[in-house]
Amino acid sequence: MGRLFGTDGVRGMANADLTAELALGLSVAAAHVLGEAGTFAGHRPVAVVGRDPRASGEFLEAAVVAGLASAGVDVLRVGVLPTPAVAYLTGALGADLGVMLSASHNAMPDNGIKILARGGHKLDDELEERIEEVYAEHRTGAPWQRPTGGGVGRVRDYDEGFDQYVAHLIGVLPNRLDGLKIVLDEAHGAASHVSPEAFSRAGAEVITIGAQPDGLNINDGCGSTHLGLLKAAVVEHGADLGIAHDGDADRCLAVDAAGEEVDGDQILAILALALRERGALRQNTVVGTVMSNLGFKLAMEREGIELVQTAVGDRYVLESMKERGYALGGEQSGHVIVLDHATTGDGTLTGLLLAARVAATGRSLADLAGVMRRLPQVLVNVPDVDKSRVATTPELLAAVADAETELGTTGRVLLRPSGTEPLVRVMVEAADIDHARAVASRLADVVKSTLG
Repeated sequence: MGRLFGTDGVRGMANADLTAELALGLSVAAAHVLGEAGTFAGHRPVAVVGRDPRASGEFLEAAVVAGLASAGVDVLRVGVLPTPAVAYLTGALGADLGVMLSASHNAMPDNGIKILARGGHKLDDELEERIEEVYAEHRTGAPWQRPTGGGVGRVRDYDEGFDQYVAHLIGVLPNRLDGLKIVLDEAHGAASHVSPEAFSRAGAEVITIGAQPDGLNINDGCGSTHLGLLKAAVVEHGADLGIAHDGDADRCLAVDAAGEEVDGDQILAILALALRERGALRQNTVVGTVMSNLGFKLAMEREGIELVQTAVGDRYVLESMKERGYALGGEQSGHVIVLDHATTGDGTLTGLLLAARVAATGRSLADLAGVMRRLPQVLVNVPDVDKSRVATTPELLAAVADAETELGTTGRVLLRPSGTEPLVRVMVEAADIDHARAVASRLADVVKSTLG
């Protein structure tokens, strides 16, 4: 059996890779492992289970609930809510674990299982590995002690989760959004009802698109991975800004009044200045990844804010934040973590805080985003190469060094082996897009000739 857990839970095509049997077995294994780790010591364990609107989430939710209850875990079923809502409720309700069924921004046929530890935090790598081991043991017929009688878990619907999460979001806003007209693209996903309710209660005039989930249309030409509809709607309605989420609403991208994209790096820059102004940017530091645009790094240097960069993935951003006590971090893709108010990326919270900054300053989103200039960024994937030799091939290293010298302080080069495919990603930033393309193409040729 190959490794099941990736950087964000277990994910695959529903009912092909991700079956009801797998969902049930992983749930039982998770209950056993967390019990072994002492999470349930001295009390009857409780789990919060939520999902996005995918059709497959209905039967996968049933399998997860059955697995947990069969292992003696009481289940609070919160229904369709964003991943950050499930994480928040796991902590707020004092639950021992949380489970979210979602494949985030993936197309509808996929689904995923995200298991959260007490407090709504992502599991450590060691716990995920142990869950896989126990799951494999159970599959081979290794006996486990099943509870009987009153020892089995009980299941009930927890309908208060929606209002509880919205109240949390409103409660952390520094100011209201009165006077703003905002278009929300919900990707026909998990935030289709929560996000419009939160923005409306905060005082904004709200126009929604992509907010009619039917189980089949999630992320279909809309949301944070397809901004065209949002850009057009913002201009059509004369809105102040637009906010786009993905299927499970742990991401947020934005659009200004002219229909121009404001990406995760720009959102981070805006929020970093807002937090610093309120004295909430701990250690005067923001966390990004190695893929953060060079323009973001230069902007933070100019503003006197330190930037810590991690490997790609919000998981690594969060690990750095928790380890060193930072308050703000995120990715260019729109995963933004405000650790004082969330244990994971929260697209609705991010959008609310961004809009609050617009309302508080009276400045347009375009003006606020002007704190940084996005440098042109070119990414070339080079397939069918030996990615393991990226850092050890002299000819390739020399070519990278030459390119970096050529680009100087207004550009950079990043060669990154793919984590899942036999390819190398060549990323080049430069002040001029044609220059970036030329350098990226030249380096891609060197990768092919040296690693092919």
